[in-house]
Amino acid sequence: MNTVTRPRILVVGAGFAGVECVRRLERRLAPGEADVTLVTPVAYQLYLPLLPQVASGVLTPQSIAVSLRRSRRYRTRIIPGGAIGVDLQAKVCVIRTITDRTINEPYDCIVLAPGSVTRTFDIPGLTEHAFGMKTLAEAAYIRDHVISQLDLADASGDPAERASRLTFVVVGAGYAGTETAACLQRLTHAAAKRYPRIDSALIKWHLIDIAPKLMPELGEKLGRSAQQILRRRGIEVSLGVSIARAGPEEVTFTDGRVVPTRTLIWTAGVAASPLIATLGAETVRGRLAVTARMCLPGHDGVFALGDAAAVPDEVKGHPEAICPPTAQHATRQGKRVADNVIATLRNQPTRPYAHQDLGLVVDLGGHDAVAKPLGLELHGLPAQFAARGYHWWALRTNVAKVRVATNWTLNAVAGDDFVRTGFQARKPAKLKDFEYTDSYLTPEQVRAHVEAAGHRGT
Repeated sequence: MNTVTRPRILVVGAGFAGVECVRRLERRLAPGEADVTLVTPVAYQLYLPLLPQVASGVLTPQSIAVSLRRSRRYRTRIIPGGAIGVDLQAKVCVIRTITDRTINEPYDCIVLAPGSVTRTFDIPGLTEHAFGMKTLAEAAYIRDHVISQLDLADASGDPAERASRLTFVVVGAGYAGTETAACLQRLTHAAAKRYPRIDSALIKWHLIDIAPKLMPELGEKLGRSAQQILRRRGIEVSLGVSIARAGPEEVTFTDGRVVPTRTLIWTAGVAASPLIATLGAETVRGRLAVTARMCLPGHDGVFALGDAAAVPDEVKGHPEAICPPTAQHATRQGKRVADNVIATLRNQPTRPYAHQDLGLVVDLGGHDAVAKPLGLELHGLPAQFAARGYHWWALRTNVAKVRVATNWTLNAVAGDDFVRTGFQARKPAKLKDFEYTDSYLTPEQVRAHVEAAGHRGT
């Protein structure tokens, strides 16, 4: 039995959903009413929508990493690690700490917000040769890598090597991929002016996607406008095309084209965290099936939200509609889950989640942007103002807002020095090196681990 007098609330994940849940719990729980623990390998919340601007050097990494220890009220205990399994019957979460020690953390109520990982397919050479854009380290690494390709191309006397180093391929024409290609293309073309032996006409950018349209959520008109902007800037957009195989110095497209390149950036969607598979519970397209109140049916005190949960979208009214994995939904779900956790502790009724999406913004760098706030279609400077205004408003602390605004101003006035910071080391850092998807346990391994530690029945 639980000998602890206060209920133990365990929150897994420090993304938009998990952090918003913790913040609300700290504000609304009475002192001593419950113990709150957060499991995360890093003690900051990453503002993912601005990651392409870190890769392109417009923003510094620190500006979009909001410290949890600065903004929280210092009551939440943080375990530095990642959850690798959950035993729903024993009410124990198995955690691998950042020192690779495996520990068991018992709970009375668990909030699962582990987020997502990069969705990959069984494409030869993909995880060995492609870069991801899901973490702060990946964005910083890509910036160093891109600048190093310019350095090496400038120094090389081999035309074939120069061509491959000055060719860049981004797979995935959703928001992340489109913004990544647009922002990095501006970086390379601005940097080319500092390299006397590089003609900017030799720099080639490819943006490809198996989907028939670029960012279909924007609608026909804005999607076409975004595509025209990219093509005007020299980015070759190929739709209905993906990668057949990837190598260290070339990529083969599914339409048969072989493109010599040393830079393949993979942003073709996300998949729910592998943690969900350790529960042995029902899923919907890989996401944990929950009710509109974000509870797991048949298990008291288990809530799930964000990218890893298939939360019914009650606004759309369709019985099979689920909320898309966006920051807007994750943030608002975090607040509602916190309220429902507190209501459960106090034996009060819980409430379902419903939220109308506020719209979409896509920052293409410089004065280029497209946006659809509240259904209003914008492009150019008005869209840029809407995009940056929304991101600035959504940053959680005043310190982060000042840092981002300062970075934007400095970059607009002084430009970029195109300095490599040293992340580009001799050791490769590709998709397989950043996402530890092989660390998770199977449901059977979770139960065996918990039983061996003597937690079953507690």
